Amino acid sequence: MAQLSCKKLCLGYDGHEIVHNLNFSVEKGDYFCIVGENGSGKTTLMKTILGLQPAFKGKVETGDNLKKNGIGYLPQQTQVQRDFPASVWEIVLSGCQNNGKFHPFYNKKDKALAEECIKKMDIEDLKKRCYRELSGGQQQRVLLARALCAASDILLLDEPVTGLDPKATEELYCLIDEINKKYNITIIMISHDIQAAVKYADKILHIGENNFFGTKEEYLNSDISKRFAREVN
Repeated sequence: MAQLSCKKLCLGYDGHEIVHNLNFSVEKGDYFCIVGENGSGKTTLMKTILGLQPAFKGKVETGDNLKKNGIGYLPQQTQVQRDFPASVWEIVLSGCQNNGKFHPFYNKKDKALAEECIKKMDIEDLKKRCYRELSGGQQQRVLLARALCAASDILLLDEPVTGLDPKATEELYCLIDEINKKYNITIIMISHDIQAAVKYADKILHIGENNFFGTKEEYLNSDISKRFAREVN
């Protein structure tokens, strides 16, 4: 059974349906990119997968022993979040609260996991720094480390490179690719960067007037891909 699948999914908000009859599946270890026009429902889909809002119709199913606390989420950052007055260590450690059990203090296992995720993101030298003093690329590394504390199976990323300069963007994409390949963590990423999507992803979901789900190669050869490329260029 697929790690995650959506069947005949219809999504929207305020009674207005924006995504119709969506069908796709994600296997363990996939690098899965969601692309499409602005307002097509990409973030709405991600929130539905996370259980933050209900679908109008259809269902989201999980398999491969996937549990809710096996999913980490990196949403788009707001200015308020960028100015958050906490240390890098405090922010990364807070990701351990996704383990499904409330406890007022972090234990040795939580702290060891946070240390491990900080090391994976190569931000050990930032551990004591205040988050709001960091560059945009550094902040995203911190948030990725936090999401890794929360995720043992899947990372959901909503346009993680928004606002970053080209160098920081490429570095973050390489880190995400390493998380996927080295640690076998499934990546589900919303991206407005179609070039990055086809460079890194192995499966692509396009949401729009016509939906598409398939391999990167199938997407590149599709009429939907060619039309979308003309529109964004």
